[in-house]
Parts: sequence; C-alpha cells; structure tokens
Amino acid sequence: MNIAFIGGGNMATALIAGLLREGLAPAQIRVVEVDPGRLAALRREQGVEGSATPDAALRGTDAVVFAVKPQHMQAACTECRPWLGSGFALTIAAGIPAASVAAWSGQPQVVRAMPNTPALIGAGITGLWAGAGLPPAARGLAERIMRAAGEVVWFDDEAMLDAVTAISGSGPAYVFLFIEALQAAAEQMGMTAEQARRLSVATFRGAAQLASQSSEPLAVLRERVTSKGGTTAAALEKIASFGLRERFIEAVFAALARSRELARTYGAGDRPS
Repeated sequence: MNIAFIGGGNMATALIAGLLREGLAPAQIRVVEVDPGRLAALRREQGVEGSATPDAALRGTDAVVFAVKPQHMQAACTECRPWLGSGFALTIAAGIPAASVAAWSGQPQVVRAMPNTPALIGAGITGLWAGAGLPPAARGLAERIMRAAGEVVWFDDEAMLDAVTAISGSGPAYVFLFIEALQAAAEQMGMTAEQARRLSVATFRGAAQLASQSSEPLAVLRERVTSKGGTTAAALEKIASFGLRERFIEAVFAALARSRELARTYGAGDRPS
C-alpha cells in the first residue's frame, strides 16, 4: 500500500500521523508540499519523504489524497495528472465536485471526504462519498485513511457532502463560539479567566460525552437538566425568547449555501477532455 498526500498542512499531517500510528511505514507515504519548512518538518517529525512538485514517485500509489484548499484544487490536480496511475483520488476540499477532480486529475475514481478540525487530535468525524464504481478495496482504503483521524460516516448522495460541510465541517466553530460565550458569562459573574474556561470546556465536553453514550433523544437529556421553575428553565426561556434555535439553524444553512457557492466558483473550471 502506497499513499501520496498533495499538500502537507495540518489536516494532512494529522492523517499521516494517524496512519503511522496504525502501522503504516513512513516509506509507504509520500508528500508533495511547496513550503520547504513544512516539508522539512514532515521529514523530521514523521519520517516521510516528499518533494516540492509532483514527479514520477507518484506512480504506483494506491491513493492520492488532495489536501489543498478549494481555490488550489484545479492547479494541484492538473500538475499531478501526468504522474497518476491506476489508483484513486481522495479529496478533502470543501465544495469541489468529484466530476471536477476526476476531469482535472485524470483519475476516474474519486472519493470525497469532509473531515473537521478535531481530526488534529484524532477525535474528528468525516463524511465520505464515493462513486458506485469504486472497488471495495479502494473504498476500504479510503475509510482507513480517514479513520486515522476519527470516525467516518458514508453517504450515498454526493450532494450531502455540502450538508456535512455545514454541520460537522464548520461545526467546531459553532461549538467554540458557544464555549466562548459561556466563558464570557462566567467571567462577568466574577470568575477568573482560568476558572471560567475550565468550567465551560469541561461542561461542554461532559455533555457531549453523555449525549454520545446515551441512546435517548437529546430533548430528553435536556429536559432532565431542566426543573420546572428552576435556573436552567429560566435560561432556556430567555434563549427561546430570542428565537436563538431558529436563528442558529438559519446560520447553518448559510454554511450550506457557501459550500455550494464554492462548488460553483472553484469546481467548474476548465475541465480537460
């Protein structure tokens, strides 16, 4: 098994580290990274080899992982095209359709993945989609690559990757915003910044773990914390008066719209025949 990463940023580094922990040898992984400092760090810290530009070393790879930003995807695929063989392409760029990646790279088999930043500590979750013609072995390899950074969820409809982007891809930012607000309230009540952060982060972590381990609906878990006429009820009634739940759902749909806009902006490009 040989895997190439096009782009050696934080997400690629997390995936590489996870694959190495799972038993892949550094010699099975190659990186194409234009930043010499980042490439040197990958060599030093992960023991993998690479180059600043694509070359013949990409031939024979089972999977080529395009870990570049959406606006750089067409150029990256085009530059790699002469060196790619019979493997498949796996892209983690938001919004770029598989058809565009296939046309630009010359790889007919494309897997789309949408991870999120907790992948950096092995606690991520990734939405995956693959075309119907992807061989089972390739599908298994794509899942193995992304499981190196956390959980995976497969989707049958490629269009759902835009929804994944809006929910879990952008989701950590929503969580951090909520924790920021909780911490700010704690500080305004007289806590130190350190006390406020510890309480806020631990509360969110514990509640998320409880939700993860429970089979009951989230509404039931929420109701168990909410005594009639109590402190939690007072807070939730205030939140309801602002229409916060509805406004938040609208905000998530804005992320969905932006993912689709990225596809229109960066995914249409010139598609070679």
